[in-house]
Amino acid sequence: MKFKEYFAIPKVNSGALQVWSRNFLYFKKTWLVSLFWIVLEPVIYLGAIGFGLGAFVNNMNGFSYIEFFFPALLSTTAMMVAFFEGTYGNYTKLTHQKTYATIMLTRVGPEEIVAGELLWAASKGFFGVMGVTLVAMFFGLIDSYRIILALPILFLLSALFSCIGMIFTSFARNYDSFIYSTSGLIVPMSLLSGTYFPLEQLPTGLRYVAYLFPLTHAVSAVREVLHKGPTLWVGVHALVLLVATWVCMNISFFRIRRKLLK
Repeated sequence: MKFKEYFAIPKVNSGALQVWSRNFLYFKKTWLVSLFWIVLEPVIYLGAIGFGLGAFVNNMNGFSYIEFFFPALLSTTAMMVAFFEGTYGNYTKLTHQKTYATIMLTRVGPEEIVAGELLWAASKGFFGVMGVTLVAMFFGLIDSYRIILALPILFLLSALFSCIGMIFTSFARNYDSFIYSTSGLIVPMSLLSGTYFPLEQLPTGLRYVAYLFPLTHAVSAVREVLHKGPTLWVGVHALVLLVATWVCMNISFFRIRRKLLK
């Protein structure tokens, strides 16, 4: 893969929307199971960590613990749902169900399949974010327009991890392959990206490592938006996420297209 291909513009058309629609129709048939995974599990974290553990923490950088934790919960929800849809869901359709091979018998080509799947995984991550947001409204955690400004950042994060998930899918040999990416990447990010405690509490070296994680930039941006409004640092964090998404998207296009055309 040439370096310029990392920044190429994939050629897609309406076929990508058809792939997205196919996934959405299936989602509507299994919405109850999906609801538990993408909404109820984060809500349980909200209650157990935000309100339960948070009752023992009086102050966190000038905010209550639940106010500190909630932006991180939105970000981790976007990451988790999009990533697992981009790995286990896409791997199943690529290998066991042969869904992509069947779709390619139509006029929909490899790039449209990849674009549709990336958009779907990002959408599913965003559905999870919206579900948690609606529940949080009943707890009084959202009382300003700032959540509207945070939603584009959360969708961008979902898009990034849908691409990352697709990249891991392109290398996977079986379902067990995803244990490495989950335990080696997703779990450490969910713990060390300023989610449960401020980054300043980390040792200096580990703090620098944490800034290599895209989740760190998402949590920082969403927290900044919800607590202070749009600032210059929000733009910096968003730019990091945008560049990472663009590069990972092109890698996923290249990898999956090559597998489908073998």
